[in-house]
Amino acid sequence: MTILVVLFWASLAALVWTHAGYPVFAAAWAAVAPRRIRLGDGTPTVTVIIAAHNEESVIERRIANLRALDYPSELLEIVVSSDASDDRTDALAAASGVRVIRNARGGKVAAQDRAVRETSSEIVAFSDANASWEPGALRELVRPFGDPAVAYVCGQLRLQAPDGSNREGLYWRYEMAVRSAESKLGSVTGGNGSIYALRRSDYVEVDPRFGHDLSLPYLMVQHGRRAVYDPAAIASEKPTPSNETEYRRKVRMFEHCWLIVLRGRMLRGLGPRYTLQIVSHRFLRYSSGLLHVVLLATSIALVTHGWVYAAVLAAQVALFLAGLAGVSIARYYLLITLATGVALVNYLRRGVPATWKVAEGTR
Repeated sequence: MTILVVLFWASLAALVWTHAGYPVFAAAWAAVAPRRIRLGDGTPTVTVIIAAHNEESVIERRIANLRALDYPSELLEIVVSSDASDDRTDALAAASGVRVIRNARGGKVAAQDRAVRETSSEIVAFSDANASWEPGALRELVRPFGDPAVAYVCGQLRLQAPDGSNREGLYWRYEMAVRSAESKLGSVTGGNGSIYALRRSDYVEVDPRFGHDLSLPYLMVQHGRRAVYDPAAIASEKPTPSNETEYRRKVRMFEHCWLIVLRGRMLRGLGPRYTLQIVSHRFLRYSSGLLHVVLLATSIALVTHGWVYAAVLAAQVALFLAGLAGVSIARYYLLITLATGVALVNYLRRGVPATWKVAEGTR
């Protein structure tokens, strides 16, 4: 009985903290003791790298979008690093007048690493082939590098569906608010692949299975640097077309997140503030699937032992029914929670296959 009670309260506290308590705490802390960023107005040389695998349907539009940026063309290089594309991606990119680097199939990070090694700009920026940047996005993206402590900057990703029909409407805005608070505290705990940049001198080559979104921010902090968020640097993407597609993408993403959490030595050499951020926003958030299973099981076992257990069980049932009924925030939360749990099971079941970096591809 005592064990069930402890598990109930521990899982409930962890879920409430990671999804509600920590975001409020981070926002309040950032408002009271923000760490300022000294913005610059310079225009350093920049290489924008697009890692692409079979992107013939979007690559020309992507290059045209980058050419239209409000940034001096003589200071901007566009590179398409092809991950063994077997369609017309390479030919279309070359015909658009940009540099194309042809790679053996090795995944997104391997293609990015090679492009960084074979270029020489002060700043290296990265984007997906299906993204689109606002005209002033690159100017905004490089402004935080006016602060010598800043090594990594990620911009704001906006999903193009105006009504949030991809389940990332309210939930995504909530995530961006947390990211903004973390940036003001010192450094973000995660970025996004649509728009981010680093000083070349701070770029590190990570395990190709890790990916940049989660690994680069904490590595910058471990090196005594800052990883920040600039909401004025705006990129957009079309949402994924279905729940099934989004679920599969989230499971793949969280498998890599679990790999980093369990193998990436994330907590090494971090100060107490950033350690709290990582544990609260990453470790506990990715454990949501497991925590919900524990909370549900203990709620059922204890339902006759007090009103609080019955209330929590009723709340979980209501959340599930709201998701089934199509309430967007509930449905997307359940999708994320299920994906984190399935990803952990997959990771534990099959270990770390050497082919992961290939199977994941470049998206």
